[in-house]
Amino acid sequence: MASSPLAEDPMEFYEALKARRSVRRFSSRAVEEEKLKRLCEAVISAPSAYNLQSYQVFIVKDRERKYAISRSAFDQNFTKQNFIAEAPVLLVFCADPNRCGSRYGERGSTLYCVQDASIAATFAMLAAVDLGLSTVWVGAFNEDQVMKVVGTDRLRPVAILPIGYSEETPPPTSRRSVDEMFHEV
Repeated sequence: MASSPLAEDPMEFYEALKARRSVRRFSSRAVEEEKLKRLCEAVISAPSAYNLQSYQVFIVKDRERKYAISRSAFDQNFTKQNFIAEAPVLLVFCADPNRCGSRYGERGSTLYCVQDASIAATFAMLAAVDLGLSTVWVGAFNEDQVMKVVGTDRLRPVAILPIGYSEETPPPTSRRSVDEMFHEV
């Protein structure tokens, strides 16, 4: 097994891919600061356009801010529990259009920075699994409201990741087949 700087007992990469689920019921158990630090280190290791890392990540633990973000995400409630507000930690990934746009123009400010933030959020999701934590990708939200809650007027929110210890074990979801998805040209 390859060693990982992110976990004391790392899982194999494909095990982490298979273990990842979208979790919407979190326990009240706090996420340890060491695990949050490791998760942040994984985010920073994500590739980005010209290594500009054209995104910022807001860590939200404050109860009132979590509820405000939940409201901005249209009060999603799949489990009779406000999973966004009740997660111990939220990571809000925001694209930085200026950082990438200064090098790549319009394509950098409208696409590359969003890709950078998305890749970073994906690294966070996989690192969370490796650390024994759970997440769910939240992409349905009012960008202006999220911007107000996290205190920015120039960054574009791309994803909200509630993070914590799962209180559920969702079954695997179906996936399209490799033959259906991939096409050699």
